[in-house]
Amino acid sequence: MTTPPDAQARRAVAPVLVYPPDTLDPPDLTAYRNARSQARKVSEVVVQPREGGCFRAGAGQFFRITSVEGPQVGDLNLWAANDLSERFFSGKTRALHGTHVGTGDRLWSCLPYLRPMATIVEDTLDWYGFDQYGGGVHDVIGTRCDPYTHRLLSGGEYHHCCHSNLTRALAGETGLPVTEAEGHVHDVLNVFMCTGFRRDTGQYFMKASPVRPGDYIEFLAEIDLLGALSACPGGDCSSTHSSDAAACFPLLVEVFEPADGALRGWSSPEPNGYSRRHRD
Repeated sequence: MTTPPDAQARRAVAPVLVYPPDTLDPPDLTAYRNARSQARKVSEVVVQPREGGCFRAGAGQFFRITSVEGPQVGDLNLWAANDLSERFFSGKTRALHGTHVGTGDRLWSCLPYLRPMATIVEDTLDWYGFDQYGGGVHDVIGTRCDPYTHRLLSGGEYHHCCHSNLTRALAGETGLPVTEAEGHVHDVLNVFMCTGFRRDTGQYFMKASPVRPGDYIEFLAEIDLLGALSACPGGDCSSTHSSDAAACFPLLVEVFEPADGALRGWSSPEPNGYSRRHRD
């Protein structure tokens, strides 16, 4: 392969943000936090190690995911509670907010809806930022560990990958057959997972999560939500995933209801207003 004489000049071209977020209305975190301070817990789900669980959060409620007992990462799926065709869009969330999300960022739904599903209100791991390897926490780049890739790379069958955990959880919550529920499982928010891309090869890497018992990430549900969370079989993802070798721990999901009137002036966002004509 021949290097062109202007290779250095081509590499030196300055980057341009694809989707500048300046025109997005920023969330009113002060108002959200004031409402959260008056909220009461209305439900909780403990997701067992190497398993999945579902929860529901109504529009205007808060939900918190907490690491308990030991360092553990989780894979999160979100759907509109009454329409599984509207689901979390990790790719557009990544394009709008970056490879890793934190306080003030939003989780967006798929086309044609494209509206905020949830807003991150608090994150005890915000301090981490990006480390010397380019690693950050809460990524929207990984897809989820799944039994198909496991079979491709390792052979054999393993039924506690996050994809399978989420499938079983959704099937149990909705009554759908497992094969039908699987079609609704989608790319995830990797909660607490520490990941990045190698600069030399561009390969996706994981490393030990900085999460510790008591750490949490908390969201405002912008619409009525059905959520599913898998306690990843990789534990803190320091060495492996999709196996029974890693130490794994539960994850706690709690849902909180704010006091009446605490979110005065807030309203649940409507689906995207594009006409859907796809022509002039």
